[in-house]
Amino acid sequence: MMSPSPRTSPAVSPESPDSSDSSDSAAPEVPSTAPLLELDDVVVEYPGKGRRGKPFRVLHGIDLSIAPGETLGLVGESGSGKTTLGRAVLGLAPVTGGEIRYEGRPVSRLGRRERRALSKDIQVVFQDPFTSLNPAMTVMDILTEPLLVTGVARADAERRVRTLLDHVYLPRDAAHRLPREFSGGQRQRIAIARALCRDPRLIVCDEPVSALDLTTQARVLDLFIEIQEATGVAYLFVTHDLSVVRHISHRVAVLYRGEIVETGDTAQVTERPEHAYTKRLLLAAPVPDPDRQAQRRAERLRQAAS
Repeated sequence: MMSPSPRTSPAVSPESPDSSDSSDSAAPEVPSTAPLLELDDVVVEYPGKGRRGKPFRVLHGIDLSIAPGETLGLVGESGSGKTTLGRAVLGLAPVTGGEIRYEGRPVSRLGRRERRALSKDIQVVFQDPFTSLNPAMTVMDILTEPLLVTGVARADAERRVRTLLDHVYLPRDAAHRLPREFSGGQRQRIAIARALCRDPRLIVCDEPVSALDLTTQARVLDLFIEIQEATGVAYLFVTHDLSVVRHISHRVAVLYRGEIVETGDTAQVTERPEHAYTKRLLLAAPVPDPDRQAQRRAERLRQAAS
């Protein structure tokens, strides 16, 4: 089952007073408040058709930040630009305006070599685990490949893979099987293990549980949280499902027609939304009570008409 209460941010706010005392015991390390990833007025445009075609603007001046160890949920309806934003962070969509910075360094317009080097720190988990895995390769080959191409010895790479399979709760013999021999949830665990191979600091998760049934969704989401708590990795978690947002996100950004219309802590955005679109989005989420569902539908239609 999904968690009924939203997660709270692990990052210490810059405005928060220092509550540590002067005792001799070692205090826990305070998480860094410097952003890991920053998007500053980011614009993404695609060329229009023909020589005189007007460019199509997908993202309009996006401002976002993600702290180390934080999960930012990016939510919006289909066509709002969520996946394009994730692709821009990965260097797969053209940034035509503004800047993306990783650890303070501009990364929007890196060359192929620099982008490949950055892939050690920024990885991705795609929506469909089956099409993102090579069906002709064993799991061992899939997971060792990103290590071998960076010069890691095969014995060390295979040792790393066995450790990763343990982390994502797959049996050791999974290494010698093909992707088609696994369920959808197991294949997504393999995709997560692949993203973790090089110890990234940020993972872009593009609708990673939308193709899974509810029980498997909950297990995979719990795995994401467990990995984050163990490694300190940050997530940009793209989804249209508000129950998923509440389960995994520390903060939420709402995207509407290529613009961020609301951001804030998960509890604030999902329980006390301010923007009209966010309210409509919340009312569109189904609830198990038929009477409440009818009331929510009526309210959503009323707001859409106003």
